[in-house]
Amino acid sequence: MQGEQALAINRSYWDAAGEVHGNGADQYYDLDALLSGRDSLSHVEDRAVRAAVGSVRDLDVLHVQCHIGFDTVSLARRGATVTGVDISPVSLGKAREVAARCGVAPSFVEGDANDLGEHLWDRFDLAYATLGVIFFVPDLTAWMRSVGRCLRPGGRLVLVDYHPLHTMFGCREPLQAVCSYDAAGPFVWEGETTTHARPSVPMPVSRLVTYRHTVGDVVTSAVEAGLTVQSLTEHTATDLECEGAAREADGWVRARIGGEPAPLLFSLLAVKAPR
Repeated sequence: MQGEQALAINRSYWDAAGEVHGNGADQYYDLDALLSGRDSLSHVEDRAVRAAVGSVRDLDVLHVQCHIGFDTVSLARRGATVTGVDISPVSLGKAREVAARCGVAPSFVEGDANDLGEHLWDRFDLAYATLGVIFFVPDLTAWMRSVGRCLRPGGRLVLVDYHPLHTMFGCREPLQAVCSYDAAGPFVWEGETTTHARPSVPMPVSRLVTYRHTVGDVVTSAVEAGLTVQSLTEHTATDLECEGAAREADGWVRARIGGEPAPLLFSLLAVKAPR
């Protein structure tokens, strides 16, 4: 499948998701909580940002693949000047409405994260991309280069996403691999689709194109793009609801294989070399 065709299919999917997310029907995008002032960053996302830059106050932040802008709003509330970029005009329309209701004024730009335009280059202290990002990236090195061009020298990238070991096993019971660990794709999904926020509710679109990248791919792609990797952390617990995982007695969400916690998320911190 050609890249433009896959992009068009996924834009339609995210347009449909932008229509249904954040309308009070799901807990993942809890609009009432955001409106009341709750920060939307998860524990892992918050720790990654603080490890990368400390406070975001007075920083220029690019929120890559921002969808309906909940984290964009939260970063703006922390004092950053934030620009959210996404391929879906419907999602961006929802993001603008959400930001206005929350009393903040980030910028929102329609664009493909795999090839961001020159108007965004060399402008940002931090690029922030989290959760469900690299599934939609056909060439991870090209994505890293695209995002890296938007950073000023010395700027930081925070990438938090679902661990490929977790997504390899999906949500089936009993536990069963749905693909090989290093299967790359593209995977073209035909038929009923759902979203991470509403996994039991069918979407009004019937096609989706995804890709897989190993942890090694993530690190190697960052290096090939000229970024210096500062850390790669794998996380076996999160405060987020995750398909195929359960909230345990201590309040943390885990997925277990053979009774032992397996990685759910990873966080990559990288820096663009100073001139």
